[in-house]
Amino acid sequence: MRNRTFLLLLILLTATPLFCQIRYLPPDPAKIDARLHKAEVKNPERQAALETLFKEAGCSEALTEQQVKGAKTPNIICTLAGESEEEIIVGAHYDKVPDGRGVIDNWSGASLLPTLLESLKGEKRHHTLVFIGFTNEEEGEIGSHFYVKQLAPEQIKKISAMVNMDTLALGPTEVWASHADPGLVNKAFGVAQAMKIPISVMNVEQVGTTDSEQFREKKVPAITFHSLTSKTFPILHSKKDDFDPVQMQDYCQSANLIAAYVAYLDATLPMTPKDGEVKQVPGK
Repeated sequence: MRNRTFLLLLILLTATPLFCQIRYLPPDPAKIDARLHKAEVKNPERQAALETLFKEAGCSEALTEQQVKGAKTPNIICTLAGESEEEIIVGAHYDKVPDGRGVIDNWSGASLLPTLLESLKGEKRHHTLVFIGFTNEEEGEIGSHFYVKQLAPEQIKKISAMVNMDTLALGPTEVWASHADPGLVNKAFGVAQAMKIPISVMNVEQVGTTDSEQFREKKVPAITFHSLTSKTFPILHSKKDDFDPVQMQDYCQSANLIAAYVAYLDATLPMTPKDGEVKQVPGK
């Protein structure tokens, strides 16, 4: 599979070097489609399906269940160790409301986690990448609240960024910019521009909240990718949330963009210095 890995030269908008070289394996559209169609109706079955997909993607020994107080299902965590303990967290909730199949909200995000793991595991990473399928987002972000609450302050300081995926596949990639770190938003648009993938800002305060908010409260830079518009919003939490609204070409472009984006963050986000050291950008 190494022959499918390719190199991107991305113009940086805010960093010191003009160009950054990133490597990742482009997501396979056939796998994206097949994994999306693993959407189960009941949350325990969705948990089991996500764990199976992680194992198929090569995460077995590094796959853990985090039991969450107040939830019947756990957070599902796959850790890809990097050169340092600095972390980039990539998250998406896998639970659904009773109505509909929950394909858009949010199996579209959860089923991409194993795909992103496959895209990124072939190259040595500066950061440890932590892929998390959060439970009980629909009941008040219970899973992400629990995950953040149990972290010690020194652990929170080691999180360089949190990348959240919620309700993709309805159209081109959107960013909830008003609830995101501005630097992460600029980087997202820079990567999208270099890849010629459409992206736009769509703030969705009126819709509710999402799992990235718990990280933002702890001053962790965070960003949420989605695909909602005022036209597609009524699909959520309804019987219409099935496979029919899926725009597969847009969904695959979102997957490709997010994979490249996480690789880009790994290559460019400054590492927390040890005592007496100067803060460094990876590879510099």
